[in-house]
Amino acid sequence: MVDLSSYKGIVFDMDGTLVDSMPAHMEAWRVTCENYGYPFDLDYMYSLGGVPTQQTVVVLNDKFSMDHDPSEVARYKRESWEAMKLEPVIIESTMAVFNHYRPHMAIGIGTGAERPHAEHLLTAHGLLERIDSLVTATDVTHGKPHPETFLTVAQQMGVEPSECVVFEDTEIGRQAAEDAGMDCIMVNNGEIQV
Repeated sequence: MVDLSSYKGIVFDMDGTLVDSMPAHMEAWRVTCENYGYPFDLDYMYSLGGVPTQQTVVVLNDKFSMDHDPSEVARYKRESWEAMKLEPVIIESTMAVFNHYRPHMAIGIGTGAERPHAEHLLTAHGLLERIDSLVTATDVTHGKPHPETFLTVAQQMGVEPSECVVFEDTEIGRQAAEDAGMDCIMVNNGEIQV
């Protein structure tokens, strides 16, 4: 077990870090990109993990010189994901950390997912009632890589950012954690990198 005793709070990203939902999200993005004419590159799209959906559309519009309406494309992507009816599974390595430290440490989730999606996933796995804070793309003005998501989680938990550690699976998430003044532990393919 990774030693986190020097911290007072743990912040987990959700998709790809605590819950293995990235394959389903990537398939929904593939369908969405095909529908709107964006070239689909799995590695590139995965690198945008943690960026709110509408902001991802802004990034794609800039990259490919397109001008699709971000809210329309985001809605299409969300509906594509929901139509798949895939129930993501818990990632065992990070869930072990969650369960080990939950009794005596504040735990929050900072995700680029929209609130209804996050609440659905966390409720399905019995986690929503076990956390001290949930901050989603719906709750912030600036999504990752901006630090607002993680700073808001720390504030809601009542823990100083410097006393928090973040578990993340993307470079964008790592940047957000570091810009929030938090240490970051990466999760790669379900394995904690220490």
